[in-house]
Amino acid sequence: QVHLEESGGGLVQAGGSLRLSCTASGRTFSNYAMGWFRQAPGKEREFVAGFTRGGENTYYADSVKGRFIISRDNAKITIFLQMNNLQPEDTAVYYCAATGGYYATRKFDEYDYWGQGTQVTVSS
Repeated sequence: QVHLEESGGGLVQAGGSLRLSCTASGRTFSNYAMGWFRQAPGKEREFVAGFTRGGENTYYADSVKGRFIISRDNAKITIFLQMNNLQPEDTAVYYCAATGGYYATRKFDEYDYWGQGTQVTVSS
């Protein structure tokens, strides 16, 4: 069992930055592929970024490529999502998720564990 907890959300103006954190308890991230997802009101949960089990490869949604960076700190059992040049369309609840598979699949229903989410609001 893995318990995930996100933090770092908030309100920011367009063009600003935020860094989200996701801390795991129970097990280290080295045993899981990890992903960040987001869900805006009335929309489906969508993949944002992720990395393979072991962290060798990272993946990004086209909408955030070049602006967001996913990283992790195995020693602290934490992963991060650095979000730069935020835009109003980035407004959503952001979730981190873990899957026992090797790849950070873009399909939210293939993840085994989820955090409770953190709200990110970008004003224009």
